[in-house]
Amino acid sequence: MLPPFSGFGYGPVQVRVSETLTVLPFLFPWAKWGLYIGCIVANLASPFLVWDISLGALASLISGFLTERMPSPYLAPLPPVLVNAFLVSAYVAPLSGLSYWPVFAHILLGQAISCYLFGLPLLLFLIRNPHITKRLE
Repeated sequence: MLPPFSGFGYGPVQVRVSETLTVLPFLFPWAKWGLYIGCIVANLASPFLVWDISLGALASLISGFLTERMPSPYLAPLPPVLVNAFLVSAYVAPLSGLSYWPVFAHILLGQAISCYLFGLPLLLFLIRNPHITKRLE
């Protein structure tokens, strides 16, 4: 998911297509570990290398733990949106020389687009897919 979309994935405004997958721990709790490793790999190309690999990946893992505990699929995208907005903006803002709240707002918006516009429909499709739900029983 990286090369064609990587220009949107780093810096103060982050819309990552891969964030669509952050809803998966709602159905598959083990998916949080794949998201964590995937975040580390994806951030090898980040201009905030050490920060994104450590804190960005930690944000993904925390989001995964919270997502699997959400009571509703409509709330499943919320942890990655909020955790990334708060945690990632905490290091992107000073490293970019920008104010915290505008960076927070951009990351919140980018995450909301990725997680709700793309991730929620994916999650609802998986929930309604009888082949998936049968395996979950």
